[in-house]
Formats: sequence, C-alpha cells, structure tokens
Amino acid sequence: MSQLKLWVVSPVYLDVESFLILRREILQVLAHPAGSPFGRIEFVAVDDSGGLDPEVERLRTLQHVTVVEPPFNLGHQRALVYALRSLADRISETDFVVTLDADGEDHPSDLLRLLAPLLNNPSDTRTVSLALRTKRRESAPFKMLYLLFRILFRSLTGMVVRSGNYAAFRGWLVHRVLFHPHFDLCYSSTFISLNLKIDYVPAERGTRYAGKSRMSYSKLLMHGVRMLLPFTDRIAIRALVAFSLAFGISALLLLAGIAVRLFSETPMPDWATSVPLLLMVLSFVSVWNLIILFAAFTQSRGTSLKNLERENRERPRVTSASSN
Repeated sequence: MSQLKLWVVSPVYLDVESFLILRREILQVLAHPAGSPFGRIEFVAVDDSGGLDPEVERLRTLQHVTVVEPPFNLGHQRALVYALRSLADRISETDFVVTLDADGEDHPSDLLRLLAPLLNNPSDTRTVSLALRTKRRESAPFKMLYLLFRILFRSLTGMVVRSGNYAAFRGWLVHRVLFHPHFDLCYSSTFISLNLKIDYVPAERGTRYAGKSRMSYSKLLMHGVRMLLPFTDRIAIRALVAFSLAFGISALLLLAGIAVRLFSETPMPDWATSVPLLLMVLSFVSVWNLIILFAAFTQSRGTSLKNLERENRERPRVTSASSN
C-alpha cells in the first residue's frame, strides 16, 4: 500500500452540499483501476462562515474530514492560508497538499494532472503546480471586467496571473513558505510574486455544483485589488518610471514653450505652457497617491491579519471525526 498522504483543503462558505459533492468526486477520481497513488486522503473543510453555518456539523462526523473554523469570515483565499497554517504541525514536509474551491468550479477531474508534476519528481518538494485557466464559463459583463483587470494587472506589474485557488504542492511549502507575510494579503498571486518554481497545468473553469455564487461585483473588485498587493514593490517601481517619463516630457515641453516665448517672435498660445505644467502637477500627484494608497492598504490589511493563527491557537477551532 502506498505511504503517500494527500491533504485536500477547501474553503466552505454556506456551501456544505457542494463540499460533499466535491469530496465524493475526488474519491471517485482517485479510485482509478490502477490504484490510487495515495495511501491516505485527508479532507479539510474551512468553515469561512466563522461558525455561523449549522450545516457544517454534518462534516464533523465524517471520517478523514477535518473542519477548521476561522474566528470570522476571512474570504476564500485567506481562509485557505488560515487552515494550512493551523494544520502545519500535522502536515509532513513530504505530504501532498491540494487547495481548491468547494463549489465545483475547480474540476476534480483535473486533480491527477495537477499532481503529476509532483508525483513524477517525488524528491522535489519545492515545486508548485498551478491550474492555468484556459476557459471561463461566465457572463459577458464578467468576462469584460476580467479582461480589463488583466490589462490593468499587466500594466501595473508587468505580469499576468491566470491562476486561482487550485494548486498542488508538498508539505515543505506549508512549513517554509506559507508563513510569508504576503500570504496574509493574497493566496493565489503570492505564489508568483515569490518567484517559486511553478508548473502550470491547463484547466478549464467549471460550473457550480449547487446554489448561487455569493461573489458580487464589489467583492470581485476587492479580490482584484488584493491580488495586486503582493506586487506593491513592482507597482511602485513602474509607477516611478511612468512618473519620471511623464514629468520629464512635460518639463521638456514647458522649457520649449518658455524658450519660444523668450527668444522667438512666433506667437505662442497660453495653453502651450499651461498644459505641460498641468501635466507635471497631475503626474506628480497621481503617482504619489497611487503609492500611498497601496502602501496604506497593504500595511492595514497585513497588520490586521498578522499572527491571526497564533492569537486563536488556544481556541478549539480544528475538529475531525477522530477527535469527536
């Protein structure tokens, strides 16, 4: 029998029925004729309702299901980080870990392909396998907003992020990397911001198992901002470069306008000097507002969630069937 151990971690926000379907489908995928590569599979349901969902009690009695209860609603990405940090003492550095959404939008059928880069190199405990989104089944307005976000993200960071919560890695990363403060800001984009060794596995975005998505456009916008936070240093550098170019061009135009007024009889309209001056002021104000905004937001979010797991360690927020 294989000695490999797999942890499957999913955030559950008022969506217990979907988690049960996800668990059943994953067990079916891993029960292939050739035999599962894993000797034991542990499921982790992160109750992101903060203990307000009574349906979660159905999960506490299931074998090989651990329920992790954050102190309050953290959002799906920060909930994953909370659970993994809380379970770090139980996860071996050689264990395999998969994180994915419980609603069905991350296909269990892609699980073995996602794990393949790790299984093919069992001695390499530092590779991260990420699902690369190739197609999304979303409404036209969402697709348009997502396209605009990708353009904005590329402009601000010089990079493109087409991955989400669907990721696979070894326990080594839980012990050595997941406590990096960037994970307090955003789970998915931090993998890329830290320049880890990453294998991308193409995977389509699926549809929900049950119910309706509780992700509003305002929450999507906030999620997009959080994805940018681990790249604050990149954004600041690119903003400074853009400011320097805009400021320099405006200064040259202003000097050229002044020179023409002083040393030439050619009539110059008033806007020829006022517009470059206005551009200089606007570029200066815009870049510093951007830097201050991101720095303040990053600092406030990072500080508010700092040591969250340590502060709640004394409270019994991790339960499984074996401990009931």
